Amino acid sequence: MPEGHKTHRFAIDHSALFCGCKVHVSSPQGRFSSDAMKVDRQVLANVVAAGKHLFYQFENDLFVHVHLGRYGSFRLGPVPSPPARGLVRMRIVNDKATLDLNGPTQCRVIDTVDRDQVLARLGPDPLAGGLAADVWQNVASSKQPIGALLLDQVVIAGIGNIFRAEALFEIGMNPETRGCDLDRKSFDRLWRVLVRMLRTGVKHDQIIAVTAKEAGKPLEKLDKHQRLRIYGKTTCMRCAGPVAVVKMAARKLYVCHHCQA
Repeated sequence: MPEGHKTHRFAIDHSALFCGCKVHVSSPQGRFSSDAMKVDRQVLANVVAAGKHLFYQFENDLFVHVHLGRYGSFRLGPVPSPPARGLVRMRIVNDKATLDLNGPTQCRVIDTVDRDQVLARLGPDPLAGGLAADVWQNVASSKQPIGALLLDQVVIAGIGNIFRAEALFEIGMNPETRGCDLDRKSFDRLWRVLVRMLRTGVKHDQIIAVTAKEAGKPLEKLDKHQRLRIYGKTTCMRCAGPVAVVKMAARKLYVCHHCQA
């Protein structure tokens, strides 16, 4: 499932390509056809990300709300538009590009009230001005382990499985630590790491946990095996001990029980 850095990158890229002009919106698959007609040939005013959600705002005060889920994906193509590949739920076209959306969990047209209801259910987004103090309040009042809280979009929006594992490993935090048992200093350190990783992800359009100093070369020159420290690994890069895979919040979590004791 795309994490928060990816939705924010999509918002930046799609805004640059499609905002400020009338766009043709359709549904080659057919499932989105009636909603597509509500925004077809309207001016796309803005594209905004909130956590793992995307909102395509049109000048008629309607929004296309997209949540990619685990299997959703975008594909950019040229104009004239090529034949649809697979089950294209939504297609957006202007005179510069074609954008296809396949397999999302959510793709619907909503109004401002509905948009606000979605946002009200989300915790602070570190990439959208979310405040550490607000997330801290959510964390400190919970008896749930921090490893579960990081995936709870009501607590903090945009963090997924990879960021969770990498941030906890970087600061040596035990994922079983209850939110209410964390001290503010440890939380603030975790917050800074998450913000850095998310911003790096937006800039480079990939999740990169390591720093350039640590890697010994520019981040854009790292291959996929060099970008992460613990996620998907079998051996800890610090202690050379085994990396354990545990289930937490219904997802696999990679953890070094020695370095994160």
